[in-house]
Amino acid sequence: MTNILQKYIAEKAIPLVIYLINEHKVNLKIVHQRQTKHGDFRTLPDGRTQITVNNNLNKHQFLLTLVHEIAHHVTHKKFGRVQPHGKEWKTIFQHLMLPFLQPEIYPPKILPYLANYLKNPKASTDADVNLSLALREGMAESGKSFIFEIPNECIFQYKNTLYKRGVKRRTRYECLNLSNNRVYLFNQNVEVLYIEQ
Repeated sequence: MTNILQKYIAEKAIPLVIYLINEHKVNLKIVHQRQTKHGDFRTLPDGRTQITVNNNLNKHQFLLTLVHEIAHHVTHKKFGRVQPHGKEWKTIFQHLMLPFLQPEIYPPKILPYLANYLKNPKASTDADVNLSLALREGMAESGKSFIFEIPNECIFQYKNTLYKRGVKRRTRYECLNLSNNRVYLFNQNVEVLYIEQ
């Protein structure tokens, strides 16, 4: 297990992760990238549970996603069916993440954003723009751009659909879908393909 985890998380985090996996009898599966999620927790038909995490995440994202999903597992075992990201899950997730909040595991430039996020964790780390950008070290996937990097009134592609970037509201950008002429709101950290004009 150590050899596999070395590829995906910081070395200092490995003993803590192995402890969590063994303590909670976690069935972990590392899978290819999925567009809509970084990881998930599910109960299999035979009653066993399984956690999956995408293999394309960097070490900081992978660890946070793994602990997020282990928190679902522990919440399920302890409380049964409750709100997926309700108060029970939040408390367990905060408790499980606490030992990882150290500079040998998360760099000092990420720690303040992570600590702030953990005060009231959301269903997705991508919902916290500052944390999301810090975890990605301010860099979009190769060949892509963040919405906030696209000039106003310029065209971009997202999920095979063309949009024109509009003005920023408080935290999100209005973007015109060019195929149906509807306006959609995009978080500023969404990765898109900028179409040069």
